[in-house]
Amino acid sequence: MTKSTSTKHNGNVGIVIVSHSPDVAKGTAQMVQQMVGEEVPLAFCGGDPGGGLGTSVEAILGAIDRAWSEAGVAILVDLGGAETNSEMAIEMQPAERQGKIVVCNAPIVEGAVIAATEASGGASLDVVRRTAEELSPA
Repeated sequence: MTKSTSTKHNGNVGIVIVSHSPDVAKGTAQMVQQMVGEEVPLAFCGGDPGGGLGTSVEAILGAIDRAWSEAGVAILVDLGGAETNSEMAIEMQPAERQGKIVVCNAPIVEGAVIAATEASGGASLDVVRRTAEELSPA
């Protein structure tokens, strides 16, 4: 399952949520949208192509495209496989995009909300990432 929840692309950093569970991805995206509205390009994907738990590189590629912003894209993931597939999706991007996409080492729900909040204020990709990662356990 992949979906975009925002239609405005105003130059703010985009947020992509990648979860093994379609419900977690969708619920997290809904929470982000309720917190920041349509100020941030936002997309999510979750589940494997067969409808089970897992992630899909192709779905992540689509989510990156939907949330793409020239300011960059921050990806929030839930488990190791989501991180690995997100890194593969970044490697498959055109060279000019690769340096503008990061995987944040942050809790998926809290990280997505705080990253989107920073992004909605026009923060840079580096600031969005660092702010989300401040939530990581030491």
